[in-house]
Amino acid sequence: MSRPSVAGLAAAGALILLSGLAATVGAWKLLSISWVAFAAMALGIPLGRRTLGDRSWALVWGYGLAAGAMITSAAVFLVPQAIAHDANFGGFGVALGLLVGFAGHTVGHRLAHYDLPLDRTVAELSAHAFSAGLIIGIVYGNMPSLGPILGLAIVSHKGPAGYAAARRLVSNDRDPTVLLLPAAGVGIAAIVSSLIQLPAAPAVRGVVFGFAAGIFLHVAMDFLPRCEIGSDVHELLTVTGDAHDLLDQLRVHAVLSTGLGGIAVFLAWVAVT
Repeated sequence: MSRPSVAGLAAAGALILLSGLAATVGAWKLLSISWVAFAAMALGIPLGRRTLGDRSWALVWGYGLAAGAMITSAAVFLVPQAIAHDANFGGFGVALGLLVGFAGHTVGHRLAHYDLPLDRTVAELSAHAFSAGLIIGIVYGNMPSLGPILGLAIVSHKGPAGYAAARRLVSNDRDPTVLLLPAAGVGIAAIVSSLIQLPAAPAVRGVVFGFAAGIFLHVAMDFLPRCEIGSDVHELLTVTGDAHDLLDQLRVHAVLSTGLGGIAVFLAWVAVT
């Protein structure tokens, strides 16, 4: 096994320093979201080092709960804000976010064909983390009254994503501490971007909040548990031969988990309103 990742440790150190600065201005919501994201993904490191056998059902439930929570949160907390600022520009912002998210995901897969110094999975997770943190920081920096439910739901996928990535890195004889880079990326980008103040123009704010909603909707749909041949779920199966029957069973878990993720956000919203 290779030595611990310098980039990962440096990112964790940067998050600690920025957290101190954020604490001095009372940005407690951003700090809680940042550290929940860090802890969720970092937890995948020790889990990935162990041989746990078939944990495909756990990955399905992790992805499903997170995706359901993210879709619901983006639809409830961001889409209405975008439309309230400007209905037309807010709608265009949602469309732009979805299309840009798709483009970024497609380009990321394209880069897999090149020999890059950083693992492809880690590079994709890092891009996701920094872009999500950028948007979270802008949203919370311009809407200080927004509750933490949205941010926590958005970063909820970090746990299962970190676990799956850690397993893949360990199987390739690489040290999973490199995952500290995307784990800290959310908080680093969020704290820095929270300093950006948007213009008061309703059209601009409609586009920005719509774009944020579209990006998060795309990310959530990307993490919907796909129980197909060649998927992350299929890679964790320990069965030999045709796994079609088991994948069919896991599809039921996928439906249940996404539904419960959405219900969880609804119940949390009811509890705080």
